[in-house]
Amino acid sequence: MDHETFQSWLEAYGRAWTTRDPKAAANLFAEGATYQETPFVAPLRGRQAILEYWFHVSQSQEEISFGFEVLAVTQETGIARWWASLVRVASKVRVKLDGIFVISLDAENRCATLREWWHRQEDRTGESGAASGRLAEAGSAA
Repeated sequence: MDHETFQSWLEAYGRAWTTRDPKAAANLFAEGATYQETPFVAPLRGRQAILEYWFHVSQSQEEISFGFEVLAVTQETGIARWWASLVRVASKVRVKLDGIFVISLDAENRCATLREWWHRQEDRTGESGAASGRLAEAGSAA
């Protein structure tokens, strides 16, 4: 893997998430890929499981923005900091996420393994992003 390839993959991941396109997200992964959302849950295994996960994400989130910064790239692994904001469809709660990806790509530049660590901040006041809102950190993005 090189910096440009990793950056391109992250850009495609961000596009799939912000456009709420589960097929585009799943197509970024190898058939036998693993996707570990947090260190304390078993990883999703296989493109079909990843597609089902992203289908749920696409239905439960809106007004999504995504950004990233590549921190390191080796031949085997890319590490990036990422951040996102979104609104949960059901509750209309605004959520901010900040995390780290550790990703390996296969020879076709599809993700073979994705591990992430992230924190969440929720604004339960609805309209306001002010610090006076009730905030929660860590937990599920969905």
